[in-house]
Amino acid sequence: MKGLILSGGHGARLRPITYSQQKQLIPIANKPILFYCIEDLINAGIHDIAIVVGPNKEQVIDTVRSAQWDAAIEFVHQDAPRGLAHAVKIAEKFLEDEKFIMYLGDNLLKGGITGFVNDFIDADVESSLLLTRVENPHQYGVALVDEQKKVIVKLMEKPRNPPSNLSIVGIYGLTPSIFEAIERIKPSWRGELEITDALHWLIEKGYSIRYDLVEGWWKDTGKPEDLLEANRLILDGICSENKGCIENSRINGRIVIGDNTVIEEHSTIAGPAIIGDNCTISSAYVGPFTSIGNNCRIIDTEVENSIVLDGSDIVHGGKIIESLIGKEVRIRKNNSLPKGKKLVVGDNSEIEL
Repeated sequence: MKGLILSGGHGARLRPITYSQQKQLIPIANKPILFYCIEDLINAGIHDIAIVVGPNKEQVIDTVRSAQWDAAIEFVHQDAPRGLAHAVKIAEKFLEDEKFIMYLGDNLLKGGITGFVNDFIDADVESSLLLTRVENPHQYGVALVDEQKKVIVKLMEKPRNPPSNLSIVGIYGLTPSIFEAIERIKPSWRGELEITDALHWLIEKGYSIRYDLVEGWWKDTGKPEDLLEANRLILDGICSENKGCIENSRINGRIVIGDNTVIEEHSTIAGPAIIGDNCTISSAYVGPFTSIGNNCRIIDTEVENSIVLDGSDIVHGGKIIESLIGKEVRIRKNNSLPKGKKLVVGDNSEIEL
């Protein structure tokens, strides 16, 4: 069985971070989201993987190739966001005439997909979907199911009046029949080929689509608050590891500290938290559920429940909470008079002062 990971799209809801990097490469607990997806497929026994790339394709390719994988990985370019079904269509040559797993590259799933994959291999169905119950089903693809037969009877993409609260998780078991279904559908009002429309075409033709319910948690990391929650969930399961140097400082809880990182000058690190390689934490407080990337400096600053990406430098930054701070960011205290706020803010940003 092969795997197909989707790592395209513009990530508009995560701007301005995604102006300079692909959303699937944003790190959760200091690991790109995309890497969790690749590992999940490999752990389920899938070692032949294609990744659909779009904007920032070189960035995605270089990042994936920088790591060692127990899998053959190739890349398929999608020239523009034309829908999930279009991504499947352009990967048909790679997928060939066999079952495959499609995995949306901005999804995180506790517990992995091994059970789901094994059930799909053994099932005599045209497709299998993972579903989960959500509070806001109108924001997702929604499934109406027959619980006795454990099959899906209807699929809708972001319906105004959802018939159920069962949302489609971004992991699909598919067979070659999906290619005929994609040829039969038309673009939606969004101008995209929707995978839900293709799957519903299969249902209308009498094919069986089974489902499993997610056990544990699932996160679609499409917004900053989703990234922070995913970071909390991942950090909640870490084990302590210290490769750095701790001088006159206090460590509480489960902490991961990288190579050549120095914690000094009466700093406090409260876990769960992770601090990358070559960092300096001085006279600072790093609070629970915080990820600090590589080559960062945090000096005379409090950071809590936040994600700080590689190369950022925060000095006399006051108290920073529930924040997503990009790469190579510089934050300084300004004591000059007259007092005022001097801001350079990207599109679609939200600031509270």
